[in-house]
Order: sequence, then C-alpha cells, then structure tokens
Amino acid sequence: RGERFSNMLTNKEARSRWDMNLADIYVIYPVADMVDINAAMGSTFGTTTQFGVGYCRTKQNIVSPREQLTLCGLQEFDSGASIVWGIEMEDNQNHLLPGEKQLSRSRSHIFSTTIIPTGEDSFDCEYVLQLEIGNFPGWLASPVIIETVKGFFRYADKYFQGGIGDGELAKYLEEQEKHVG
Repeated sequence: RGERFSNMLTNKEARSRWDMNLADIYVIYPVADMVDINAAMGSTFGTTTQFGVGYCRTKQNIVSPREQLTLCGLQEFDSGASIVWGIEMEDNQNHLLPGEKQLSRSRSHIFSTTIIPTGEDSFDCEYVLQLEIGNFPGWLASPVIIETVKGFFRYADKYFQGGIGDGELAKYLEEQEKHVG
C-alpha cells in the first residue's frame, strides 16, 4: 500500500490523474543503495524502501509556476504500515535544482502520508501537509490546496476500490504476480 501511495504522489503519470496543477515531478537524485540508508537509519523507523531528492514544478494557476526540491522517502514496517514522507530542502541547496532559471519556490515544510492496515482489505490513512506557497497569502491558496488534496483522496479511493476487475490496481497486482511467479 505504501508503495502505491508513494507512486500516486511521485510518479508524473499517476499524479497527473488527480493533480491538475502538476507540470513535472521526478526523483532528481535517487539513492541506489538502500542498504547504506537502512544501516544509517537503523530499524527503529522501519525499513527504508525509497529515498532520494525529488523535484516538482507546478503549472501557472492563480499563482505563477512554482518549484520544489524535497528530500523524501518511504518507510515500511513489519505491521504492514508505511509512511511516505518529505521535507523541503533549504535555499542553500538551490544549486541542486535543474536548469539555469529558477522559479519561485513553494515549500512543503513537511508532508507525510501514514497508511495503517485495519483489516485484510482495509486501511486508514493520515495525510499531513505544511505548505508555504511563497509570496502568496494563505487564505487565497488554501481553497486550491484543499481541492487538490481532496482530488488525491478521491483518486486513491477509486484506485484502491478498483482492485477487482480491470482497475489500475488489479493491473498492477497482475503485473507483480508475473514478476514473482
């Protein structure tokens, strides 16, 4: 479940299905060796299965396009719970941004999505986001952010409900079975 939620948040094709403001998103600096990351983290915080620096750029909307540079990861626990998390990189890391011309930065000071199994085919999810748009009043940005997050959960609900038949999740699970079997 955690990997699927992570995919919905960080994969351009998947995220474009629910985030109309997305222009681009990708892992700009992936970490290839999770063994080193897990050795450094220890087992207290689960097993790190994804880790890296992500880049995100939004389209023109009520504000000019914005970009983000985020250190993020996926922690998975023996209980089946997972946490997709991220924290914004500081301005002294701007040299890591792609391209010559930099846009205004939006800042996800922190985001996390915690997924906890509640049964064989059910789970609870908590989504936390502390976001600063940058030179834009929060009272004006809040409705856009709220609608975007609602869109994410509407999409996630359809995605996970579509586990039977020809839904996206069913296709993904079928593909995974081919690789395992």
